[in-house]
Amino acid sequence: MSGATTSSTLMQKAFGPMFQKMSGAKWFSKVGPKIVPRLDRTVHKLTGGKVMLGQSLVPSLYLTTIGAKSGEPRLSPLLCMPEGEGWIVVGSNFGQEKHPAWTGNLIKTPEARVEYRKKAYDVVGALLEGEDRERVWAELNRVWPVYDKYQARLEREIRIFRLTPKA
Repeated sequence: MSGATTSSTLMQKAFGPMFQKMSGAKWFSKVGPKIVPRLDRTVHKLTGGKVMLGQSLVPSLYLTTIGAKSGEPRLSPLLCMPEGEGWIVVGSNFGQEKHPAWTGNLIKTPEARVEYRKKAYDVVGALLEGEDRERVWAELNRVWPVYDKYQARLEREIRIFRLTPKA
């Protein structure tokens, strides 16, 4: 096991449960979206994309979509679940009632870019539905059990996307 992997595993074991409890709290859905993405984007910019704060706790990536209204690139730091050569990402929006903007962007323009572990990939996003969504939802909740808490307090169905690298 590499030093980075050992360090990440230790961080996950030491702080993961605390961050899961905190991020599942209703108050965090109001505070988290204002602080966490802004902090992640600032660190991303300052380190030239070499550091991602959440990566030490859970697998994370940067997703760049094209703004549905603006047509401009939009960078979103997201938790992810690696799957084969691609990733699963969740539009939980910290348990807020509205879908995060990046999900609408990805629906309108499925082509996007992922930065994962210091490498960039052109991807195509697909909204998961039906049995595939249900299967993936169960896997996601094993990785980050907070998603069930978010869904329980929302009227909207949380969107889940599969990001597949372009050939």
